[in-house]
Amino acid sequence: MEDEDGGGSEEAALLKLQRKEKKDLQAKIQSLKNSVPKNDKKRRKQLTEDVAKMEAELEEKHKQELAELCQKQHSETEVKSAANGVATLDLGNDVPAQQTRVSKAQKRRDKKAALEKERDDRIAEAEIENLSGARHLESQKLTQILSQRQQQIKQIPSDGHCMYKAIEHQLKERHGNLTLTSLRHQTADYMQSHPDDFLPFLTNAATGEIYTQDEFEKYCTEVANTPAWGGQLELRALSHILQTPIEVIQADASPIIIGEEYSDQPITVVYMRHAYGLGEHYNSVEPLIVPPAE
Repeated sequence: MEDEDGGGSEEAALLKLQRKEKKDLQAKIQSLKNSVPKNDKKRRKQLTEDVAKMEAELEEKHKQELAELCQKQHSETEVKSAANGVATLDLGNDVPAQQTRVSKAQKRRDKKAALEKERDDRIAEAEIENLSGARHLESQKLTQILSQRQQQIKQIPSDGHCMYKAIEHQLKERHGNLTLTSLRHQTADYMQSHPDDFLPFLTNAATGEIYTQDEFEKYCTEVANTPAWGGQLELRALSHILQTPIEVIQADASPIIIGEEYSDQPITVVYMRHAYGLGEHYNSVEPLIVPPAE
């Protein structure tokens, strides 16, 4: 037997989940804002646009979820009413209770399938639109640049750790054993022990002033313990830690070599401006795989 208050509890659970998602998004936005220097106007403008997009998408998602729940509850009420009407008008024809339950289950399956199809259609449309977009063009250029080197992109997840994970992948290819956690902690330690090399390039997002010592310590703590994005400063620290040049491949400019004073074979990462909704992202590289001729 279904709980008469099931609809109310279902709605309460959904609202609780949505509140948590809003809270998580605000925490993510704050972390992203802290990771972008105020004097980097291009990145801050992009971040502002992306934040507005993320908030709008979440709000639209929540509206759709509430509308779907309302429709579901309405449909279930109609089914119950129809079943009660049949029982009242046709007392001589027993309808098994299981038949009603199967019908509801089928409706839920059909609705889920329709929603999945709608989502797949939206994804397909977005991919078609993107064929002429910045992300696709950037990917084409990078593919061409790397193919000349007999290399291809090794995809790295976009989770705030991408730069460190790209370095980690490159080190594993060389049979190194430094992990993401170790790379982050060593980077933070190096920056803290060489403040004159890094502090002048960090500014407070609210005031535009160079970081105080306390702010710098907090920044380094976030480097070590959070998924704060890494950039050129962190790559500089890593090149010193590893005593290895780090080459950054990009689509619209010549490669950048960080740590040219070291003679080892460079570690290579790929910098992408348009890979994801938030823009900037790092991938690694791997040997080019050529499909066999048919």
